[in-house]
Amino acid sequence: MDGWQTKVAEQMREAVHALLSVLEPEQVRELCAGPARLDAPGLREWTYLPGPRPGLPTEGLGSRQREAVDALLAAAHSAPGAELARGAIEVERHRRAMAGGTGGDRYWVRLLGDPDGDGPWAWRMNGHHLAVHVVVTAAGIRVTPHFIGAEPARIAEGPQAGRRLLGPEEDLARELVTDLDAGRRTTAVFAAAPPDDILTRADPFADPDLLPAGLRYGDMAPGQQRLLERLVRRYLDRAPEAYAEECWSDTVARGLDALSFAWAGGLAPGDRHYYCVRAPDFLIEYDNTQDNGNHAHSVWRHLRHDWGADLLRAHYTEQHG
Repeated sequence: MDGWQTKVAEQMREAVHALLSVLEPEQVRELCAGPARLDAPGLREWTYLPGPRPGLPTEGLGSRQREAVDALLAAAHSAPGAELARGAIEVERHRRAMAGGTGGDRYWVRLLGDPDGDGPWAWRMNGHHLAVHVVVTAAGIRVTPHFIGAEPARIAEGPQAGRRLLGPEEDLARELVTDLDAGRRTTAVFAAAPPDDILTRADPFADPDLLPAGLRYGDMAPGQQRLLERLVRRYLDRAPEAYAEECWSDTVARGLDALSFAWAGGLAPGDRHYYCVRAPDFLIEYDNTQDNGNHAHSVWRHLRHDWGADLLRAHYTEQHG
């Protein structure tokens, strides 16, 4: 494991220990329920919709317990990424309050494997509009699939009025598509009406062929290329900084001309819209289509790293044949 990965893994290990130290025995049992092998197919089942998940529910946790969960969540992100993850929870609180809902935050934390053992271990935190998945092995860490949503996409009232959690993700893409001339825009815009949701949904394995081909990086003007680079970095930078840099370096090494961008829907702020970015190793999707264009989803999927598949395959092949 590289030095930065060792540091991040140790921070997460310490955060897990801190969480375990403030939980009751029954809560520990809820937290740690799961299969022994992290490549079990059922562990790729996920959703960003409301509803219960396996694991320890955050609803009803005491203040020290919740602080420990927050610290674990922060350990899997850069500072801006942690702000986004916390923001998804805060926007969900606003939605619940506006709907007259009661109770606490409804998310579930799950620990798989032994952080102090020699084998792979993992943890995840899931709930409405938040899906964080982390896998740690002796060879490295992985942090995808990574999903952040916001309902509403723009808060109209209350203490958070005017907040747009995913505003930069939306604005950079709109700036790019509106900067395209007619010919390039015809290639990039694949439909007048956007899809109702991200196209990969909660698929266990993300299929890039579900996404439109779009406009290739090499066919963009230099200023447009820079906008696409900034948009991609916005998603990668959710991860711990060194991992984000590694992913970006891999993208550059494979050739930025392999990137492509596609859009569907209206071009004006407030219009229902969707976009995606395809790369050889990953894909990005964003939609703001539900609730008349005030309900946003964003996801980063890595075609080799999702669920730590590459690391787990190497581990189980080496250790267990």
